[in-house]
Amino acid sequence: MNEIFNDKLYLAEYDLDSSLFEKFNIEPYDLYPLRSIFVVNTDKGMKILKKIQYNEKELLFIYKALNYIRSKFDKVMSFTHTYDKKIYTNWENNMYCMIDLVDGRESDYNNPIDIKIASKGLSKLHSASIGFKTDLNHRNYSGKLLDNFKESIEEMKVFKNIASLHKNKDEFDSIFLDNIDYYIDEIKKSINILEDSSYYELCNENGKIAICHHDLAHHNIIINDEKEEAYFIDFDYSIVDLRVHDMCNFISKATKNFAYDIEKAKLILDEYNSENSLDKREIEVLYGMLTFPQDFYSISRDYYTKRKGWEEDIFVDKIKKKTECEEFRIAFLDKFEELI
Repeated sequence: MNEIFNDKLYLAEYDLDSSLFEKFNIEPYDLYPLRSIFVVNTDKGMKILKKIQYNEKELLFIYKALNYIRSKFDKVMSFTHTYDKKIYTNWENNMYCMIDLVDGRESDYNNPIDIKIASKGLSKLHSASIGFKTDLNHRNYSGKLLDNFKESIEEMKVFKNIASLHKNKDEFDSIFLDNIDYYIDEIKKSINILEDSSYYELCNENGKIAICHHDLAHHNIIINDEKEEAYFIDFDYSIVDLRVHDMCNFISKATKNFAYDIEKAKLILDEYNSENSLDKREIEVLYGMLTFPQDFYSISRDYYTKRKGWEEDIFVDKIKKKTECEEFRIAFLDKFEELI
């Protein structure tokens, strides 16, 4: 409920003046909110109106990346151009984009057919993006993973000091402090696996580096049932990195709400490999990535850095769920290791 409330507050900041739509040379008939965007019925078809939260360079990175992919794989979102041929317009001190609405439904990670379709589509997307380059340093993750994981340990130590210094520790502090040392050890385990792997070797092989979506939540993969194809939308967080970065993201999101079901992970790998196989070295790096306790790290970071405006009970509920599922995560990793 708190996330829905935050979306409503964000949507209230949109300026829906008719002159804004005129800049995209369209006439709106009707619109309705969906998460942090508006779906708009127009004289040129269904569109999405999106307020951009990053700068022009990052938006152009996304645009160039999508054009690069689309030359070989067209199942990605498309921008609607303004009357002066730009992909965005500045309006009332904000940047807006108009995006063509993809025909289909949000994928369901409880549906093995959707998992199959999405996995094959992701493999095709990565194959189409091999060779893409960027000069935006913070969008190029290749070779940076070990340093990032080491930095996360230092962050966790800072959070531990903050929680320890609280005279009146709240419930989140108590749960965090009960678990922090264990999860720091899990990060160290992840680092050790990656240091013993071919991580840096792979980062020097162009055929292993791809455009990674980096946010493969179920609602960012649209399934067209008639064509049995997956379409990928919302590339806000996209990066250039080893393609197993996306595989880690996808497997984590597809399994964590289902007691870390190893069969889902096997299905994803099998379908992905049917289009473009991962080699043994990549699977070993993927195992190291999956070992990193991303959920615990993320909720701790969001709480102690105030990244999310959630109420206290939302944070407490989330950290409880993440720690209570730990035995399933470990059992999953043990089974995944057997696949290597």
